[in-house]
Amino acid sequence: MSSTLGEQAMTPHQPAADHIEASRVSGTTVYSTDGDKLGTIDDIVLGKRDGQVKYAILASGGFLGIGEDYYPLPWAVLKYDERQGGYVIGVTIDQLKGGPSYAREAAPSWGDPAYGRDIDDYYGTRAV
Repeated sequence: MSSTLGEQAMTPHQPAADHIEASRVSGTTVYSTDGDKLGTIDDIVLGKRDGQVKYAILASGGFLGIGEDYYPLPWAVLKYDERQGGYVIGVTIDQLKGGPSYAREAAPSWGDPAYGRDIDDYYGTRAV
């Protein structure tokens, strides 16, 4: 089958090197810059209107999903590291634990613009 628009022949579910399917992001490990495992990505949050990834939800702590805390991280602070096979963020575990979080039973306030601003302010990603 011929390709169009510069597409390369790929096997099913194999996106280009700079792209990844959301289903493959879930479960990816997140490390501190010191190499410490902080947790895994549980979910991602998209902008309804622009379709851009806004936040990654990091699951940390607990055992088998019980007692985990969830930390919304601005997508912009995550950098993919090929060597580690995961994302790296420039915070320590203590800084992460001091940041915005919620429990599984709690629903984040995505409808409240102040909620997102608080996250962005904490991680220094808020546009001025």
